[in-house]
Amino acid sequence: MPEPDPLILTLQMEAAAFAEFDGLRRRHFPEALNHIPAHATLFHHLPGDAPDAVIETVTALARAEGPPEVAVTGVRFTGRGVAFSLDSEPLTGFRGRVAAAFRDDLTAQDRQGWRPHVTVQNKVKPETARALHASLAQGFSPSRFRAPGVLLWRYLGGPWERLATIPFGGAA
Repeated sequence: MPEPDPLILTLQMEAAAFAEFDGLRRRHFPEALNHIPAHATLFHHLPGDAPDAVIETVTALARAEGPPEVAVTGVRFTGRGVAFSLDSEPLTGFRGRVAAAFRDDLTAQDRQGWRPHVTVQNKVKPETARALHASLAQGFSPSRFRAPGVLLWRYLGGPWERLATIPFGGAA
């Protein structure tokens, strides 16, 4: 029997921040490959065979947190794309607690160091990515946004299906 598609946990961004990142992604990500909205991934592969248990665990952990403030700290060249770097101690702490809860189920990718970011371009020629990086870096100024919750998705081999929106404790 095939293994169920994995679950992905991403950060929910307040509307203005999401609109800005998603607009950049729609403009600069190759259209044929852009199956999903702008996102900041917390986990790439949570157990797909137990979505209700994942929702229950993440909800319990999120309930204990206020919506974290997230700093957008820079523009990062990734070789074949561009991403915005994010920083948030409360979010890093939350991610650590989720990682501890799923310790036995995490893949190597989710066990390694976490560098939160939002990718707005990927899978392009390096010179195309360098040009966008230079343009975005020139006009960059640090900003902040609140994260009202997290989003749980099922990976469908390209596109994702949203399974749950899980608010942080202080979010409605």
